[in-house]
Amino acid sequence: MAKIIPFKAVRPTRDKVSLVASRSYQSYTQAELEARLDYNPFSFLHIINPGYKYQKEVSGKKRYALVRNRYLEFKEDHIFIQDERPNYYIYKIVNRNGNEFSGIVAAVSAEDYEKDCIKKHEDTIEYRENIFKDYLKTVGFNAEPVLLTYPDNTTITGIIKKTQQERAEFEFTTTYRDTHYLWLLNHSKTIDIIKHEFEKMKTIYIADGHHRSASSYLLAKELKASNKNHKGDEAYNYFMSYLIPESELKIYEFNRIIKDLNGLTKEEFLIKLDTIFRIENRGYTLYRPTRKHHFSMYLDGEFYSLYLRKHNYNIETSLDALDAQILFKTILEPILGITNLRNDKRIHYTYGKEGMVTIKSKIDQGEFVVGFGLLPITIEEMKAIANEGLRMPPKSTFIEPKLRSGVTIYEF
Repeated sequence: MAKIIPFKAVRPTRDKVSLVASRSYQSYTQAELEARLDYNPFSFLHIINPGYKYQKEVSGKKRYALVRNRYLEFKEDHIFIQDERPNYYIYKIVNRNGNEFSGIVAAVSAEDYEKDCIKKHEDTIEYRENIFKDYLKTVGFNAEPVLLTYPDNTTITGIIKKTQQERAEFEFTTTYRDTHYLWLLNHSKTIDIIKHEFEKMKTIYIADGHHRSASSYLLAKELKASNKNHKGDEAYNYFMSYLIPESELKIYEFNRIIKDLNGLTKEEFLIKLDTIFRIENRGYTLYRPTRKHHFSMYLDGEFYSLYLRKHNYNIETSLDALDAQILFKTILEPILGITNLRNDKRIHYTYGKEGMVTIKSKIDQGEFVVGFGLLPITIEEMKAIANEGLRMPPKSTFIEPKLRSGVTIYEF
């Protein structure tokens, strides 16, 4: 039973939302970051990069305190205002490729995360969980929703579509040419219907934001333990999420590029691959796989297709059948000696939109030696792995939509 409730968001004023909203901090180049900080005083980047005001790098707890200060300054200057009533926020994104995403920004129960009503498919790193938990505790807000997905529901979809017939509270287009819309939904009967529909769902799934979810849960647990008067309805018991139906989720693959052949010659490497794959040289023709358990490879100026010889590979779980796991267990670990997919500096990742052309370019330039192309996983694969309590290898999915920070903010 999923507990999804409305909340009183802190939001930019209508005239400034396009200036406030920002992408994830890590997605900007240094030049982009400096330009936005230099020329846009309303960017949310000023809040999360508070040392820029003093032209100084600030880290750790000092940074957290300054983030809190910048956030309060934005509220004092009426760049941010808080809604007087709890709302569900109907949010729509139309990206430059014409893909549309419509869902609900709401507060989601941290207890549901603990009870595994909110399912995970990726491992998290403990120290990152605790760092972000401490950050949240100091700043006192969520600024970017966790992306969750739920089984398609005609009742919820109908409410979303009906709400979208009204004038949007926000409508703005980014420099990425994505257009964002936001509507407020606070009609009590409609809110009750949405709550009830989510309560009937036994499971919803994290699509993007595993560390943020874990950190929010840890914070809820800590604040609950320190609050002698804990009731269960405190704001810290929830975290902000953007919930979209499964049919609207877009999943792209992450391809792999490797810096060396682990001491093997090209011929030795191909012979080892032949044990478990049927290999075809595709020459100079750009090739990407078209079926599960098929891979593309670019090596020494030529493309290859790799077809898994299934009699040499055991599939016992949904994780075993995942292409990213197959590649890891058959090539990356046993042949190329890559055991830690998160931290080994010999492996890098390019997401599917960049394609095999990017892999070819990086290898031709001498930066890498070999690259592998995969098909994107399906929502059914993701759910099956989560339902079995298993975890995908790092960088198995690149998921859209990608959300903006600072459009809706959840305080606790």
